[in-house]
Amino acid sequence: MRTPLIAGNWKMNNTEVEALSLVRKLIQGIKSLTTVEVLICPPFTSLSQLSKLLVSSPIQLGAQNISDHDAGAYTGEISPRMAAEFCSYVILGHSERRAYYGESDALINRKTKVAQRADLTPILCVGEQLDERERGQAAVVITRQLQGALQGVKLSDPSGLVIAYEPVWAIGSGLSASAGETADFIGGVIRPVVSGLWGQEISQKIRVLYGGSVSPENAGGFFTHDEIDGALVGGASLSADSFLGIIEKAS
Repeated sequence: MRTPLIAGNWKMNNTEVEALSLVRKLIQGIKSLTTVEVLICPPFTSLSQLSKLLVSSPIQLGAQNISDHDAGAYTGEISPRMAAEFCSYVILGHSERRAYYGESDALINRKTKVAQRADLTPILCVGEQLDERERGQAAVVITRQLQGALQGVKLSDPSGLVIAYEPVWAIGSGLSASAGETADFIGGVIRPVVSGLWGQEISQKIRVLYGGSVSPENAGGFFTHDEIDGALVGGASLSADSFLGIIEKAS
């Protein structure tokens, strides 16, 4: 059994005051969790204060990005070790980082390796554009992204990596892939690639999330499929009621 993971990616939203207010509401709504793992990924500016607030809570913290360098003269960057002071996870390869900042599979590969060295669990995002999907190239694109980002990465424990399948055309658009198609894609494309890298056992134990306009209204449909191990939630994670609704569907 793979424990479902519900991760909230706040992106560039919420001041520290707003972040503390939102998390207090989440803490009130989550009394105890035994069947679902919950993670929030706020901006770097809120990590220190939120880590103190969450010290006795089951909610975990993640970073939205890290540098591919351990330390040094890299103005404006956050090292893996700095993030690991507060976080247990880090989002890597998000489509916005790929599109807006030109992040390549090679760069994401380097970030994955430094994250592992810092004991951060990468949440590796992969996903195809709408035109790639319409041309029937989704499987080719996802295979390339996975193999490129994970080349030379060692993984003996499946809990040391999470994969998030986020079709780019579904992120923030209000559109979502169908639950059945998503489950088939994870089982037919993503897990076989992972099996080719680290074997069948890890392939079956690694968690694969869905992301792309996830809401309390559609989340339940995704979680009825065994191949889908949770969700990477964007906009809906900025509302305590919406995020708690998704967590409830997963539980």
